[in-house]
Parts: sequence; C-alpha cells; structure tokens
Amino acid sequence: MEKLYKALIQAILASVLLLLSAEPANPAPGSHVTNLDGTGYVGNGACARCHSSIYHSYTSTAMARASGPARENLIPADFFHLKSGVHYRIYSEDNRIWLSFKRPGDPAVHGKRELLYYIGSGRRGLTYLFAIDGFVFESPINWYAKAGMWDMTPAYQNAHEAPLNLPTFTSCLRCHVSGMQPPLKGTDNYYRMPVFAFSGITCEACHGPGGAHVKGGGIINPAKLSPDRRDAICMECHLEGKVGIERRGRHVYDFRPGEALSDYIRHYLLIGGPTNRLGAVSEVEALTQSMCKKKTGDGMSCTSCHDPHYSPSPQQRASYYREKCLACHGGNLGSEHHADQPDCTTCHMPSILSTDVAHTQVTDHRIPRRPQLSRPRESVGSPTPRLRLVPFPYSEEAEHDVRDLALAWESLAEAGMDAADEEAGQLLRSAMAHSPDDPVILSAFGYLEQRRGAVDHARELYQKALALDPTLIDAATNLGVIEAKSGHWAKAVRFWKDAFQRAPGRSGVGMNIVRAFCGVREFDEARSNTLRILEFNPDMGDAKELLRYLNHTPASCGP
Repeated sequence: MEKLYKALIQAILASVLLLLSAEPANPAPGSHVTNLDGTGYVGNGACARCHSSIYHSYTSTAMARASGPARENLIPADFFHLKSGVHYRIYSEDNRIWLSFKRPGDPAVHGKRELLYYIGSGRRGLTYLFAIDGFVFESPINWYAKAGMWDMTPAYQNAHEAPLNLPTFTSCLRCHVSGMQPPLKGTDNYYRMPVFAFSGITCEACHGPGGAHVKGGGIINPAKLSPDRRDAICMECHLEGKVGIERRGRHVYDFRPGEALSDYIRHYLLIGGPTNRLGAVSEVEALTQSMCKKKTGDGMSCTSCHDPHYSPSPQQRASYYREKCLACHGGNLGSEHHADQPDCTTCHMPSILSTDVAHTQVTDHRIPRRPQLSRPRESVGSPTPRLRLVPFPYSEEAEHDVRDLALAWESLAEAGMDAADEEAGQLLRSAMAHSPDDPVILSAFGYLEQRRGAVDHARELYQKALALDPTLIDAATNLGVIEAKSGHWAKAVRFWKDAFQRAPGRSGVGMNIVRAFCGVREFDEARSNTLRILEFNPDMGDAKELLRYLNHTPASCGP
C-alpha cells in the first residue's frame, strides 16, 4: 500500500511540475511589456504623442490610477485585528514593499510577504497582491478610503484566522489592469510575471488595441458604436448583477471594445428580493431604474454625465454635475428648484452604504426623485414574491438560454440559497439534454446530485466532465470525496493531489490529502502536505494542530 501511494504521488508531482516549468521565464514584477502576446496593445504612452491634452487629463482619473507596482503607491499600515489577534504591517524596506503578520504568543503565525502590485485607485479603497511560487494572492487587509482606515478584506471582518490564501481571480484583475496575463489553464491564480503589462486602465480598454492605429489604421470610437456595443464597454466593469456566467468556451477578459459583451458573459438580476439595496458595482443596473434613463432610452449612456477622459476636482464637482442635469432639465429648473442648493446629487444621487463591501458607500444611480426612495423600506404582512433570475440586458435569446440560466441558479444554490436548488435541478437536467458534452454543466449537475445523495450518478457525471476537461478543479475535488467515502483511497488521493498542486490556496483539499495519508499511517507524506498547506495558509488552526502531532516522536495524527 505504501509503495502504491508513493509511486502515485511521484507521478502526479512530476506531471504537474512539468506543466508549470513549461511556462516562459518571468520578467521582474511591475515591468511593462509593449505589445504583450502580440495582442496589439501599446499603452497610453503611444496615445500621448497625438492626444497630449486628453492624455494628461486622463492621468488624473481614478481609472488611470486603478493599479500598478506596489512601490509606486505605498499606504503604510499598522493594523491589529482584534477578532483574530493578528497584527499586520505594510511598510517599505530596501525599495521593496512588505506585508508582515504575527500573532503575539503564537510563533507559527509570523512572517512576511513581498507586495508586488496594488489594485484600486484609493478613491474607494485599495489592496495589494503578493505571489508564492507563481500563485498570486490578495492581501488580507484593505485600505478603505471613505472611512480612512485599514480593515480586513471584504467578508473577512469577523475572521478568527489570518486569511493569507485569498486567490487573485481574473474577475478582479480584468477591471483594474491592462494587458492582463490569463492564468495558466486549470489554475485559479497561477500567472506569468508580470501579471499585467500596463498600470491602470489604459485608453485601449475603451478604444481597443492601438497597435494598428499608431501605424495609421483605425480605432474604436465608442460614440460611433450602436447603443448596445457602446454601453457594453462600461458594462464590462460597472455591471455585476446578482450572477455572472461566462459563455461556453469564452472568458470575459477576452472581450474587446466594439464586441457584444453578451457573447462573453451573461449577467442576471434577482427579481423578487429586496429592491432597495445596492452593491459596490451596481451603477449600470441602477441607472436603468432611473426615470432619466427610462424617458431618454438609448439617448442616455454613462458618458452623458461622465467624461471618461476627465474627473472634476472636489471644488468643481457640484457645478460640473449640475450642468449635466440642467442640460436635460433646462436652466429654468435650476433657477426655480432649490436654487440655493447647487449640488443636485446631494438629494437625487445620495451615497448609501454598499451591501457587499464594508466601509464603502455607493452613489445611487437610480436617481430617485425623492431622497427617501433610497432608504430601506419595510413591508409587513406582504406575501413573499417568487424569486426569478432575469438576464440583463434583457433579450429573449438570453432568457431562453437554458445552459447559462441553469449555471446561474446553481451558483446561487452553492452560495446557500435553499430556494435555488429546485430551479437549478430542473434547468441542469434540461441543459444536459441539450449539451451532453458540456463539462461545466456535467460538473455542476454532479455537485447537485452529490448534495442530494445520488452518489453513483454524481460519480458518473464527474467522470464524464473530467474526461472532457481534466483541468476542472471542483470536479476532481468532489470526485475525490466520493471515492474516499467508497473506500477507494488511492483514487481519491490522485484526484486531490492533482487539484491541490494547481490550487494550493485551497487548504481544504490539502487537508483531505493529509487525512488520507494519516489513515494509512504515512506520516512523512502527511507532514510534507501539511507544511505545504501552511506555506499558503499559515494560520489554519486544524493544520497547525495536526503538525504538532506529526512532529512528535513517535509521530501521529492526533490523540
């Protein structure tokens, strides 16, 4: 049995290391690469030659400052998180930026990470990124600009352990950087360095690659696009909805200006739930609820009020946006309606707390006629409406796309919404009938069946999914659980090892491997895998406790 496990693990490690070593050599983090991967992107510098005034104006906007090397935007931190008892510092040393962490009295929780990049302009907030073995993670603490304070990253304010294994997903990067490297296929967050070619959001995020343009060719002018293609450029980053599902075989980070965003991702709104709440990224869907947008239709867009090339100073802000309002509502209204209050946004676009990001306020783009419409409303005795997922922007094609709708409901079910299970099950069956060779559908349906106790069917679905796409981490992990519970430990370890090598931040998968080796008293293998878990997640209580037993003489996995 011991030889079987060792041979199995050695084979898996060799194959994964070969995969990772095949990547090109990594340039220094933060370096800028022109024309990355032959995509034709050239950066803002090329635009400055002919568009100097716009270039200089744009550099002061939040979009232009949305990311960059950490050393170019240091906000020192000295923060103690009471609930976890961990002390964090962010500081500069030898022209490098560091995050240190320690818990007094706990020698296991003590170390530092070199911070390579910052994400966020600092207008709302900012976080830093670091890398371990090529896997890129987010700092566990964020700067919250409105509150002027450091705190734990969103959703981890009540954490009792330091979350140092938060992967940097493309869903975060793509809206803050330009020339992003896609992660290695089959990984959550393994990126070649530099992770992105250009700091901030470049001109090309809205105008498309500029390589041909600098040689005399054309380039995208959003104002000349059809309304749906024009609006898609803003929607890419300012539309979140309740759920976003990437289209089959597509990644939203491949979207280019001038294309249809819905060819890459489908967004859905949850209808029937609370209607008075706004998330941190909800501007587009909120604007469509405004009377301004309803009455003007396609004639109104984000750029009706916002100039992407320019941000008014705090002193100019009230008058700047007042002029935007009066351009439609007329000067007479300005002289009659609260003439003594020049800031229209105070009443009609108030700032309210975000529902999904702590210490963050959201400008209400629903533009309520009366400010109280933005306040929470209580409804006593009203029947609970049936929840529905509706595609946004709406189209009949999207409404009848069973695949994406099924995955949207399944994502809500996985997030803990009990009411989503039934909808997800029905739609996944239908989607599988239409697309029996879609590995994502097979994996999602397998997970639903596994939760319901239909283990044999779940195993079959996972096996089919992995035969079509061996890189599916969730399918491999869940199939490993099924095999372990069936007593097939060698198979289980094979699936888990492969998944953990490609996603070492998933500590739960690593613990599955450790428990499997503990079960056959392979203590050396259990120890090495526990150390790997703690390399990425040094404050994981279960792993720290287990390592204490494994380091005893004689070694064990617990009392």
